[in-house]
Amino acid sequence: MTDKEAVQPAETRLKALLLRGLDGDAAAYHDFLDDLSGHLRAFLRRRLYRFQEEVEDLVQEILIAVHNGRHTYRPEQPLTAWVHAIARYKLADFLRGRMRHEALNEPLDEQAGLFAATDGDAAEARRDVGKLLEQLPDKQRLPILHVKLQGLSVAETARVTGLSESAVKVGVHRGLKVLAARIRGKI
Repeated sequence: MTDKEAVQPAETRLKALLLRGLDGDAAAYHDFLDDLSGHLRAFLRRRLYRFQEEVEDLVQEILIAVHNGRHTYRPEQPLTAWVHAIARYKLADFLRGRMRHEALNEPLDEQAGLFAATDGDAAEARRDVGKLLEQLPDKQRLPILHVKLQGLSVAETARVTGLSESAVKVGVHRGLKVLAARIRGKI
């Protein structure tokens, strides 16, 4: 039996249970959530082998999201794709939070890592980018400087430079294209 063949009966059963549940059959909806939790547990255990103790909490979060979003499910679409999208978002949120948590709890006693790198490389890179940007005309240099390096929006850059928003977008696009060609040595 292939993976696809194994998924089909589960898809059919889960979809039928959900649709009956959406029509008011509480027992079918309970069975849907119960069956789905088993599938989610297996899905998460394969992906979170380092965080097995977190799997159950994440299963519950996904089930809550499925329950809260059940009105968005469209019966003409595969149920597994809809549930998988919800599970992926919850998994990504979990991993982002976990990475943030681990970064905050990283021990500070690793002195070798503290002095391993300097800002010299970053300063050299800024100097090189500055030299490359100086070679561009203002209508390309300024949009790249403001949008890409300073993080301003296209509208803010248009106000600052006096260019139209479309000119800012074109300037960024063309300027980056010229810079890429120069870096590759084609200009």
